[in-house]
Amino acid sequence: MTSSNAVLNTWVSECAEYLEPAKIIWINGSDAESNAMCAQLVEAGTFTPLNSATYPGSYWSRSHPNDVARVEDRTFICTGDKADAGPTNNWAEKSAMSTKMRGLMSGCMRGRTMYVVPYLMGPVGSPYSKVGFELTDSAYVVANMRIMARIGDVALKTLGLATDFVRGVHSIGNLDSEKRYICHFPESREIISFNSNYGGNALQGKKCFALRIASTEAHKAGWLAEHMLILGITTPHKTKHYFCAAFPSACGKTNFAMMIPPAGYLAAGWKIETVGDDIAWINVGVDGQLYAINPEAGFFGVASGTSEKTNPNALASARKNTIFTNTALDPVRAEPWWEGLSDCPERLIDWLGNEWSAELGTKAAHPNSRFTAPASQCPSIDAAWQSSAGVPISGIIFGGRRPSLMPLVLEARDWQHGVYLGLTMASETTAAAAGAVGTLRRDPMAMLPFIGYNVGDYVKHWLSFSQRKEIKLPKIFHVNWFRTDTSGRFIWPGFGENIRVLEWMVARIEGKTEALDTAVGFMPKGINQNNLACSDADIATLLSINREAWRIEAKSQADFLKTLGNRLPVEMFTENEKLTQRLELPV
Repeated sequence: MTSSNAVLNTWVSECAEYLEPAKIIWINGSDAESNAMCAQLVEAGTFTPLNSATYPGSYWSRSHPNDVARVEDRTFICTGDKADAGPTNNWAEKSAMSTKMRGLMSGCMRGRTMYVVPYLMGPVGSPYSKVGFELTDSAYVVANMRIMARIGDVALKTLGLATDFVRGVHSIGNLDSEKRYICHFPESREIISFNSNYGGNALQGKKCFALRIASTEAHKAGWLAEHMLILGITTPHKTKHYFCAAFPSACGKTNFAMMIPPAGYLAAGWKIETVGDDIAWINVGVDGQLYAINPEAGFFGVASGTSEKTNPNALASARKNTIFTNTALDPVRAEPWWEGLSDCPERLIDWLGNEWSAELGTKAAHPNSRFTAPASQCPSIDAAWQSSAGVPISGIIFGGRRPSLMPLVLEARDWQHGVYLGLTMASETTAAAAGAVGTLRRDPMAMLPFIGYNVGDYVKHWLSFSQRKEIKLPKIFHVNWFRTDTSGRFIWPGFGENIRVLEWMVARIEGKTEALDTAVGFMPKGINQNNLACSDADIATLLSINREAWRIEAKSQADFLKTLGNRLPVEMFTENEKLTQRLELPV
């Protein structure tokens, strides 16, 4: 089979010439095709069927032990000019890398099937959605892409005879970690990944297209492609607001997207709904409002630590039609298991495929074990999650993990200050984590590994939104769920109680509450403490500002800005100077 698109057909043929597959199959996205693909993966031993009563349509899978996560040191932005990749990316000259990859991958699909996977990122019929193609020799990738994107005929129909599709080539190769490459060519909208079969490296629609390539496209066309969840909050007065939120890893991003409010809030009529848990494409509507779509169709969630306590909606999402990768397996019940899920079964097969017992002193599930589940199965999914127009954004939230310093919540003074908050966002190691206590890792907008071009140009692009008079800018906030006391106890209970912070944000957006003007931003005069297991002293600590610590932080932020190259807008240094000056003013 081929398509009616001559440019597409020519590209597929040209790639097949050097990849040399034994046969080519064009994916149509049908249920029959999916069933046959999963049966093939079971026969090959890649998939183990799970309990048809408790996990219908679901499978357990294991990756190679050397292929269990994204590989940032093997990920490249390939441009003509190194400056266009900037100081936060690994750079390679585009022509040289293209030649190198063609040489490495020559004949890599001999004896294998090449699957042509058309995929649509974004809702069907949305003017903001975009089409990509992944040529892959991995049936596992096809099965996962079917969940994570809208694949097959729907993408071909959307593309029609257009030629502006993202071109992707992927091969498992022989999983040689020394020759593993994840390459992005933003100037020609191409992706090449080799010698990996793991999610973020091999499922090209995810981080490769939806963030690295899309961020460069967004820069050119005046929109944003961001590593952000999207949630909706409905108040007892039936007003509804949507927020985009960016959190670095281990900061509760998916939990926040799918939170269940406390009983008192539910009884009062509050409601939280999920549009997306990982990526937001934010466009400017004809009315000047910012609108966000979730370009994905599924969740590629971290299994480890997910439980009925932390995220019951995520567990419910993964109860059927789900692929579990690198969890443990309960062979008696034919169910997946991981640390934190439930009491440990008597017998387990670990993520390496071996019989496991607690006496071994190892983890049964890999810490980065994953579930790939359809978003449509999430109990909290928003009715508008596939709206072609997207959902209107009232607020943008940034948040890192800081045991001290950062207050529970603050509001940016204006858009420029909000960009500064996102740019300097950081997470700090604690005594519970490996490494030195208090070590900072700054993660601009939670996009450090995903900005597909120069970080200075990226910041300038964010700032440009305030210069476009037609745009109605949302408020920007910063949160920190992770303040601890002297014993290391988390002061804020988190999870569903985070709605109390959203409640204050909504009141600020609606102009229904005042705020304290502090050196670091606008802060609450108080948080709703009704039935909250936090004392007045706890709240005071969560909303406290230690000026001496903040002076040290301001200096650290200034040092960080200097590492971002000469394209970083001067406005960010100005914001740092303003912060330093405000910290010297009398309280």
